[in-house]
Amino acid sequence: MADAPTKTEDRSIRLQVAAARQEESGHGIARMPKSAMAALGVSEGDTLEIVGKQSTVAQVVAAYPEDEGLQVIRLDGLLRGNAEVGSGEHVTVKKAESRPAQRVVFAPAHRQMRLQGPSQALKRNFFGRPLVAGDLVATHGQQRVQDLPPQLSRMFNVPAYALTQIRLNVVATTPKGIVHIDENTEVEMREAFEEAQGPRADINYDDVGGMSETIRQLREMVELPLRYPELFTRLGVDPPKGVLLHGPPGTGKTRLAQAVANESDANFVSINGPEIMGSGYGESEKALRQVFEEADKSAPSIIFIDEIDSIAPKRQNVHGEAEKRLVAQLLTLMDGLNARSNVVVIAATNRPDAIDEALRRPGRFDREIIIGVPDESGRREILSIHTRGMPLADDVDLKELSRTTYGFVGADIAALTREAAIEAVRRIMPKLDFDERTIPAEVLESLSVGRDDFVEALKRVQPSAMREVMVQMPNVGWDDIGGLGDAQLRLKEGVELPLRNPDAFHRMGIRPAKGFLLYGPPGTGKTLLAKAVAKEAEANFISIKSSDLLSKWYGESEQQIARLFARARQVAPCVVFIDEIDSLVPARGSGGGVGEPQVTARVVNTILAEMDGMEELQSIVVIGATNRPTLVDSALLRPGRFDELVYVGTPDLDGREHILKIHTERMPLADDVDLRDVAKQTERFTGADLEDVVRRAGLTAIRRGGDATVQVSKADFTEALEDSRATVTAEMEREYEKMKGELKKRAMQVEPIGFISPGMLEPTREKKHED
Repeated sequence: MADAPTKTEDRSIRLQVAAARQEESGHGIARMPKSAMAALGVSEGDTLEIVGKQSTVAQVVAAYPEDEGLQVIRLDGLLRGNAEVGSGEHVTVKKAESRPAQRVVFAPAHRQMRLQGPSQALKRNFFGRPLVAGDLVATHGQQRVQDLPPQLSRMFNVPAYALTQIRLNVVATTPKGIVHIDENTEVEMREAFEEAQGPRADINYDDVGGMSETIRQLREMVELPLRYPELFTRLGVDPPKGVLLHGPPGTGKTRLAQAVANESDANFVSINGPEIMGSGYGESEKALRQVFEEADKSAPSIIFIDEIDSIAPKRQNVHGEAEKRLVAQLLTLMDGLNARSNVVVIAATNRPDAIDEALRRPGRFDREIIIGVPDESGRREILSIHTRGMPLADDVDLKELSRTTYGFVGADIAALTREAAIEAVRRIMPKLDFDERTIPAEVLESLSVGRDDFVEALKRVQPSAMREVMVQMPNVGWDDIGGLGDAQLRLKEGVELPLRNPDAFHRMGIRPAKGFLLYGPPGTGKTLLAKAVAKEAEANFISIKSSDLLSKWYGESEQQIARLFARARQVAPCVVFIDEIDSLVPARGSGGGVGEPQVTARVVNTILAEMDGMEELQSIVVIGATNRPTLVDSALLRPGRFDELVYVGTPDLDGREHILKIHTERMPLADDVDLRDVAKQTERFTGADLEDVVRRAGLTAIRRGGDATVQVSKADFTEALEDSRATVTAEMEREYEKMKGELKKRAMQVEPIGFISPGMLEPTREKKHED
């Protein structure tokens, strides 16, 4: 707990700085406990002056309920940058009075920014908000900040200035000092970039979402040694020298390193892997030494090495001497860092296994932090960051979006919001006059991004981690499937429930099913079932054929399977569907061509290890489909691998009628067509057979006359039934019924190893005597 507030004569107090929530970034509000507000004599909506190394202003709001016992003030990244303080430091807070401004001048905070739009929009954006010259401020969108008093909520619920959050410098105000914009204020927007006074954080912790625990670990490893090196001197230990960030591409490793550097107020030196490589002998090593010397001179410093696997690969895997010397030079420089020199190395890579193992030890990289694919709450934070300043329509629900964007990393969510914005721009394209260089103010005012824009964007943006695997976004739901009631119910309980409500299983202390084997005659809808369960469970769907995994090269098949499951872990929750699984995992020792038994045995062993090995499958379900289940290796059929063996048989009468209704939903049927009667005539027909009957009936109607008034009649169905037949015979049904019992027995048996006899395991007495 922070120290109690310290009063002085001018009614000021000292509070400890903490970070604000993501959704409040850029709104210029400071949250503080009611005890501190009482000590200052302020109420919600009043103006505060916050003094750190510099002075800035904000509007006071009551603290979150969980902060009431703590003497902290929550500031967003911009306010911390304006006051030049970091999280954990102390600031002096006092009540201030703001005067109405006659004139306020803004300028873009970035060189590449080009602003266009009416100053009236800026005026509404900052209406009533206290400002002071030299501050960095941000526009905000049509988003209501939760838990604000009514007067502030109304103020923040105004149309946005642009499609993204824009950061602006307050260049000048008239009169000088603390002012606020009212209806009489003249607002000027300069086009030229103007440098902010003092250090300003372009990227701070508010711009990094979904990794609060990672930020906490990084602050321990980086900020503490740079800010308070005397702590480690007192403890008699060396401070950490390096941190390795690794994870899938697009998760925000580089952005996080920049945020840490800005928040810790350290000198930031960046090394992009390939740039350090020189053409001459010793140039690369010299360039690397110069970077470390420069960082040492301007300490406290952070050296950030992006894509470190390109400059420090495993030395036994590279043939060039230059690469080996560069790795050795990096090892020497990290070992030679003076323990008190206030320099920390942060490296990022998405291939940690490709880095030389000598780097991955304490003393060089003291800690490795995995930045994985964000969960639902993390995606919600990232979405709120990328929709800051975006004029969202009332029907946009960020919680719903975060639930449906499973498997998305930060870069994917940024692409999604950009695509949604482009969808919104497409709607106003007819209103634009391309001969004019400016967009009319009323067109800009009407621009907003709705739920339909995000739905369209989701069709074009898929998770980047899924692009290398054969993947589909299923478009088949439970309503599109008929006649599979029992199989459907078992999959709902086994797949949909654990992926959508994992807490229920944790509460019961049981694990969800890992795998399902769908077996039954061809055409009964096994593949459709897998697609539907993936869609209804809101999970990624990876569909794999055996031919995609089998290779003629030794060991390549096993690597493909390992890569498949590694990718599934990255994009969890995920359904992995393997069609015709009997060709991929046949029973071992079942014979075959020369060399084939060994290949299939290795493939089976790899799948067994992945499904039930040391690394557990979290939020991943494997579904296999086959119409020859007796050929599948029995080791896969036991609980813990394929927990459920689901028979998908031919539909009953009600099921057949339901399937016919699905396939004739868009067909113009005559009044004399009775689908129930058709269902009675199609005993033992599978879903594929029934679809064929409907197709043939439609073709017959087209032959009679293809004009728009022709309808499909009962006679057309009668003719179609004469040309159709059931692919499943009564004998096949009896065979599958017999299989049900056999498969359960096989799953519980341990089959003897075919090529070892019991006598070979224990020598006989005669054999021992001969020896």
